Amino acid sequence: MSSRQKKRSSVEQDVLRLIMDAGDEGILQSELWKNMGVDSREGSRAILRLERRGLIIRKKELHSGRWTYRLFSRRKYATIDDIKDIPCTFCDLESRCGESEISPENCKMMTAWIISMLGEGAGR
Repeated sequence: MSSRQKKRSSVEQDVLRLIMDAGDEGILQSELWKNMGVDSREGSRAILRLERRGLIIRKKELHSGRWTYRLFSRRKYATIDDIKDIPCTFCDLESRCGESEISPENCKMMTAWIISMLGEGAGR
Protein backbone atom coordinates (compact mmCIF):
# COMPACT_ATOMS: atom_id res chain seq x y z
CA MET A 1 0.00 0.00 0.00
CA SER A 2 1.44 3.37 -0.99
CA SER A 3 1.80 6.22 1.50
CA ARG A 4 -0.97 8.05 -0.37
CA GLN A 5 -3.33 5.09 0.05
CA LYS A 6 -2.39 4.81 3.74
CA LYS A 7 -3.17 8.49 4.28
CA ARG A 8 -6.49 8.14 2.46
CA SER A 9 -7.39 5.10 4.56
CA SER A 10 -6.42 6.95 7.74
CA VAL A 11 -8.58 9.95 6.82
CA GLU A 12 -11.52 7.63 6.07
CA GLN A 13 -11.10 5.88 9.42
CA ASP A 14 -10.98 9.22 11.24
CA VAL A 15 -14.07 10.45 9.38
CA LEU A 16 -16.01 7.27 10.16
CA ARG A 17 -14.98 7.36 13.83
CA LEU A 18 -16.14 10.97 14.23
CA ILE A 19 -19.44 10.24 12.49
CA MET A 20 -19.97 7.17 14.72
CA ASP A 21 -19.11 9.29 17.79
CA ALA A 22 -21.86 11.73 16.78
CA GLY A 23 -24.42 8.98 17.41
CA ASP A 24 -28.01 9.17 16.24
CA GLU A 25 -27.91 12.97 15.80
CA GLY A 26 -25.24 12.72 13.12
CA ILE A 27 -22.80 15.51 12.37
CA LEU A 28 -22.79 18.34 9.85
CA GLN A 29 -20.06 18.16 7.21
CA SER A 30 -18.75 21.59 8.22
CA GLU A 31 -18.43 20.49 11.87
CA LEU A 32 -16.61 17.38 10.74
CA TRP A 33 -14.03 19.43 8.81
CA LYS A 34 -13.42 21.65 11.84
CA ASN A 35 -13.04 18.67 14.18
CA MET A 36 -10.62 16.93 11.83
CA GLY A 37 -8.65 19.94 10.69
CA VAL A 38 -8.89 18.95 7.01
CA ASP A 39 -10.09 20.93 4.03
CA SER A 40 -13.49 20.24 2.52
CA ARG A 41 -11.98 18.79 -0.65
CA GLU A 42 -10.08 16.03 1.15
CA GLY A 43 -12.94 15.38 3.56
CA SER A 44 -15.57 15.28 0.81
CA ARG A 45 -13.62 12.63 -1.05
CA ALA A 46 -13.40 10.48 2.07
CA ILE A 47 -17.14 10.89 2.69
CA LEU A 48 -18.01 9.89 -0.87
CA ARG A 49 -15.84 6.77 -0.60
CA LEU A 50 -17.48 5.82 2.73
CA GLU A 51 -20.94 6.44 1.27
CA ARG A 52 -20.18 4.27 -1.79
CA ARG A 53 -19.06 1.49 0.54
CA GLY A 54 -22.39 1.75 2.42
CA LEU A 55 -20.81 2.81 5.72
CA ILE A 56 -22.45 6.22 6.04
CA ILE A 57 -25.59 8.06 4.96
CA ARG A 58 -25.73 11.72 3.87
CA LYS A 59 -28.94 13.69 4.34
CA LYS A 60 -29.33 17.15 2.83
CA GLU A 61 -30.17 19.81 5.41
CA LEU A 62 -30.68 23.57 5.48
CA HIS A 63 -28.41 24.93 8.22
CA SER A 64 -27.95 28.66 8.94
CA GLY A 65 -29.44 29.52 5.54
CA ARG A 66 -27.07 27.19 3.62
CA TRP A 67 -27.54 23.73 2.24
CA THR A 68 -25.20 21.15 3.70
CA TYR A 69 -25.24 17.49 4.60
CA ARG A 70 -25.73 15.79 7.94
CA LEU A 71 -23.76 12.57 8.11
CA PHE A 72 -24.89 9.40 9.87
CA SER A 73 -23.05 6.15 10.38
CA ARG A 74 -24.63 2.86 9.40
CA ARG A 75 -22.36 1.23 11.97
CA LYS A 76 -22.94 1.48 15.70
CA TYR A 77 -20.58 0.83 18.55
CA ALA A 78 -21.18 -2.46 20.34
CA THR A 79 -22.32 -2.25 23.94
CA ILE A 80 -22.80 -4.78 26.69
CA ASP A 81 -26.54 -4.62 25.98
CA ASP A 82 -25.81 -6.11 22.56
CA ILE A 83 -24.61 -9.38 24.10
CA LYS A 84 -26.15 -9.53 27.58
CA ASP A 85 -28.84 -12.00 26.50
CA ILE A 86 -26.56 -14.37 24.62
CA PRO A 87 -27.87 -17.88 25.29
CA CYS A 88 -24.41 -19.29 26.10
CA THR A 89 -24.44 -17.48 29.44
CA PHE A 90 -27.23 -19.69 30.80
CA CYS A 91 -26.68 -22.83 28.73
CA ASP A 92 -26.42 -26.16 30.59
CA LEU A 93 -24.18 -27.49 27.81
CA GLU A 94 -21.70 -24.59 27.90
CA SER A 95 -18.94 -26.64 29.52
CA ARG A 96 -19.05 -29.13 26.62
CA CYS A 97 -19.59 -26.58 23.83
CA GLY A 98 -17.37 -27.17 20.84
CA GLU A 99 -17.07 -30.88 21.50
CA SER A 100 -18.68 -33.30 19.05
CA GLU A 101 -22.13 -32.14 17.89
CA ILE A 102 -22.48 -29.48 20.59
CA SER A 103 -21.23 -26.20 19.10
CA PRO A 104 -22.36 -22.64 18.34
CA GLU A 105 -22.57 -23.55 14.64
CA ASN A 106 -25.48 -25.93 15.21
CA CYS A 107 -27.06 -24.45 18.35
CA LYS A 108 -30.73 -23.61 17.80
CA MET A 109 -30.76 -21.15 20.71
CA MET A 110 -27.73 -19.30 19.32
CA THR A 111 -29.25 -19.19 15.83
CA ALA A 112 -32.53 -17.79 17.22
CA TRP A 113 -30.63 -15.17 19.25
CA ILE A 114 -28.57 -14.06 16.23
CA ILE A 115 -31.69 -13.74 14.10
CA SER A 116 -33.42 -11.68 16.82
CA MET A 117 -30.33 -9.41 17.07
CA LEU A 118 -30.31 -8.89 13.30
CA GLY A 119 -33.97 -7.92 13.46
CA GLU A 120 -33.30 -5.41 16.24
CA GLY A 121 -30.31 -4.01 14.37
CA ALA A 122 -32.50 -3.20 11.37
CA GLY A 123 -34.48 -0.81 13.54
CA ARG A 124 -31.41 1.07 14.80
